[in-house]
Amino acid sequence: MTKDFCVLFCTASVDESEKIARMLIEERLAACVNITEVKSYYRWEGEFCEDKEALLIIKTVKSKVNKSIERIKEVHSYELPEIIALPIVAGYDKYLEWVDESVG
Repeated sequence: MTKDFCVLFCTASVDESEKIARMLIEERLAACVNITEVKSYYRWEGEFCEDKEALLIIKTVKSKVNKSIERIKEVHSYELPEIIALPIVAGYDKYLEWVDESVG
């Protein structure tokens, strides 16, 4: 069974994303968080939306995914934040060991 996970999460602003990334690292819920700016297109409450957002790529372990999601929901400004967890099915063994050690 896969123990390493990547959580994908879009947030409203770079400032908010940096705050959330720091929180996840400091609370040992994530080993690493990458932030990149993206442009999102979606429908919300019947309206077409187009927004600049920040995408967080959060590396963690399965046992920390639910707590990470809960913490993000507590501090995030969106009513319905996009938070998706994907299993890491393969990768560089030494890096994945570092992820495990960093959140353990």
